[in-house]
Parts: sequence; structure tokens; C-alpha cells
Amino acid sequence: MLTIHKGRPDDLSGRTEREVRVYDLLDSLGVDYDRLDHEPAMTMEVCEAINAAFGRMTLSQFKAETGEEHTKHAIICKNLFLCNRQKTRFYLLMIPGDKKFLTKDLSAQINSARLSFAGEEEMQKYLDIMPGSVSVLGLMNDKENAVQLLIDSDVLQSEFVGCHPCMNTSSLRMKTKDLMEKVIPAMRHEPIVVRL
Repeated sequence: MLTIHKGRPDDLSGRTEREVRVYDLLDSLGVDYDRLDHEPAMTMEVCEAINAAFGRMTLSQFKAETGEEHTKHAIICKNLFLCNRQKTRFYLLMIPGDKKFLTKDLSAQINSARLSFAGEEEMQKYLDIMPGSVSVLGLMNDKENAVQLLIDSDVLQSEFVGCHPCMNTSSLRMKTKDLMEKVIPAMRHEPIVVRL
């Protein structure tokens, strides 16, 4: 059974420098967050256990259960690191986990050539993140603002948002309002809201 903890770990031994930087940033901004430590989130079973512990549901589950379009609970969110064909423009997209992602729909909204997934080399260069750990919090490492943050409008309808602290062995839950009003401005990345 997974245990929800408040804030950063008491013992930081065994934690990576990139993960500790996330806790330092959130704490310096006065952001409250819950934390779950778990095995690497590489399988659906692990992801489902994390979501159950946090009480998150997919957007379609919420609509089926309530008949409402938006939730004040946490929606499962995925983060996609994308680039244009020439690899001259990079994007981090936050989207509900069960929402279909069509590159042509997004490309049209941001006036970009067709998008594809960026590679591991670019992920490390711009976000200091390894595959499987992509997180909006990786933008703190993008000091030159090479990555444009894109947020699907449905993500903003949730009271809470979840993400990794740049390592997929922990998951965080914080208020969406704190992410939008404190964390993202501190990382100096102006988001573009898209509708997918």
C-alpha cells in the first residue's frame, strides 16, 4: 500500500540532485504538496496504484460517474515532450491522460510544422530529465526558455495536478492554482492554453 506524505522527504539520501532541486523550488515558493514514493512508474499497474492512492481519475471516468464536464478533483495528467520536424522548437504538453493526442490538431493551434516526440538527448539537454520522468517541473532546468509550455484547457479545470519531481520514483500532487500562479511564473515559462 502506498503512503501519502506531506512535502519533501525527511531523509534525502538516495535522492537525485534534480529531485532535491524540485523540493527546494516548491518549498521556497511556499507551495503545499503531497508526495508518494513508489517503484518506477513504467507499468500501468504502478500508475493505477499511484492514481488510486491520490484519488485521481481519468477525465472519461469522471464524466461517466458524474455526468459533468470538469472536476474539482485531480485528473490523471500526462506530460509529452515534443519538437518540430527540424528540431528547432520544443514543447512540453500537459494533457489529461486519457485524452487523444493528435499532432495535427495541436500543430494548427500553435502554428507549427507537424510535431513528433523529442529524443532523450534533447530531454536531458533542456529539462534535465530522463525518459519516463517527464514533468512540468523540468522547466525549472530550462534557463534559456528553449521549451514552450502548452497546457490543455481541461487540465486547468481540475483542482489538483499531479507530476513527477523529475524522477519517476515519486509523484507529487499540488493545487492547480499554485502551479499556475506560483510555480510556472517562478520557472519563467509563459504557458499557452490549447484545446485538444
